[in-house]
Amino acid sequence: MNKVFIGYDSSYPEVYEVAKHSILRRSTGVEVYPLKRDELNYTRGEDPLSSTEFTFTRFMVPQLTDGWALFCDNDFLFLDDVSNLFSMVDNKYAIMCVKHDYKPLTKTKMDGKHQYVYPRKNWSSLMLWNCDHPDNQNIDVNDESKDGKWFHRFSWLYDNQIGEIPYHWNWLVGYYSKGIPKALHYTDGGPWLDEYKDTEYSKLWIEENEDRRLHQTL
Repeated sequence: MNKVFIGYDSSYPEVYEVAKHSILRRSTGVEVYPLKRDELNYTRGEDPLSSTEFTFTRFMVPQLTDGWALFCDNDFLFLDDVSNLFSMVDNKYAIMCVKHDYKPLTKTKMDGKHQYVYPRKNWSSLMLWNCDHPDNQNIDVNDESKDGKWFHRFSWLYDNQIGEIPYHWNWLVGYYSKGIPKALHYTDGGPWLDEYKDTEYSKLWIEENEDRRLHQTL
């Protein structure tokens, strides 16, 4: 059974539900879990630089399961079976991700939050975790001597321990145009926010949400 952990932010529960629905609708043999901060062994204080409640909890996945597991931000919409993503796993890696090389187009994102620019930005927004890898066993998000940069740059790993996933699986909406997306990532903001109602691929997210609501009532 493939396991997927999705970042959960209590300010936007619907966004998590749409991401979950998009996975379950297209995949079999998969279990989806929300990373709810208040249900985890999380004691780290509030970080003024964090833009979501799952800024750090994503790095707790190896504590929650074994084998390979997928993490993604809540603002994803999957268009393909995640088993095709899991088929890429390679045990020589500790983590596999899309190695984006881009700079944000805006100074803010989502609902007015500051858009920070840093190396390996968005690499950690979708990760295949090798939870059994020895170098992933002692990650402690509650260690406040290590800041967000340390975690999001995978500072506990050597570069050759980070495998690569095709960018189609973390298609940054508004930044990629060549090819066919397998998973849309509304990284700057999606149609659940008024200022992004007409963003690229907004219609697909709205339709997915409508399908989710329909199946809730059946």
